[in-house]
Amino acid sequence: MFVTVSPNTLSLSPGTEVILHDQTWEDYEQLLKIRQDKTFPKIYFNAKTGVILLMSPLQNHGKRIDALRDLVKILLRYQNQDWDCFDPITLKKFEQAGVEPDTCFYINNYQAILGKDRIDLTVDPPPDLAIEVDLTSKTRVEDYLPIAIPELWIYRRGELLIYLLEGDRYQNSQASLIFNNIDVKNLLPKYVELAWNNRSSLALRQFEQDWLNENK
Repeated sequence: MFVTVSPNTLSLSPGTEVILHDQTWEDYEQLLKIRQDKTFPKIYFNAKTGVILLMSPLQNHGKRIDALRDLVKILLRYQNQDWDCFDPITLKKFEQAGVEPDTCFYINNYQAILGKDRIDLTVDPPPDLAIEVDLTSKTRVEDYLPIAIPELWIYRRGELLIYLLEGDRYQNSQASLIFNNIDVKNLLPKYVELAWNNRSSLALRQFEQDWLNENK
C-alpha cells in the first residue's frame, strides 16, 4: 500500500482510503488542483464534519459499476426515457460539500446539461440519480445532502441500497422513484454479480432475455 499527499502529488494504491480531519473548503480545492484532471483518487468533502475522504477503488469496483450503469440504461430505454450519463464527475456545492459518484444520470433535467463538459451546481440542476459502489470504503449518505440529488443508490456486498431525498435527509427506501414500477432493489444485484463472476456481455444478454422479454 502506498499513499502520497504532497504539494505536487496525490496518489493512493488501489483499495486505499485516507480520511483527513479538520479540513476546510480551501484544503479540498487544493487537493482537487493537485490531482488535476486525473480520475483517482476520488475526493469527498463535508464542511459540516470537516472531513476529506480520499479513496482509490479496486479493479472489481469498476466492473460492477459498469454493469450497473449498463443495466440502468437498458431500463431507461425500456421506459422510452431520454438521459445523459456522467462519469467520472465532481459535484461541488460552494463551501459545503464535494462528492464524486461512480456514475450519475440526468433524466428529468437532461436537457439542461446537454453539451456541457463540467457541471456547475450554481447554475445547473443536480443529477436525478447518483450511484456508488462500495467495496473497500463506505459511502457516507450525509455527504450528499448539500448536493441535493433526489435519488442515491449504493451497491454494497451484493445489495442495492436506495436512498430518496425527503426534506433535509435521505430516507432508505425499498423502491425507486425513477423506476417506480420495477423492483430494481431485488432485480439488479443478480446481474451485477453475474457480470463480475462471468462476463458483462453475458449478464446484459441474460437480463434482456430473462426480464425484458417477460415484460413486453
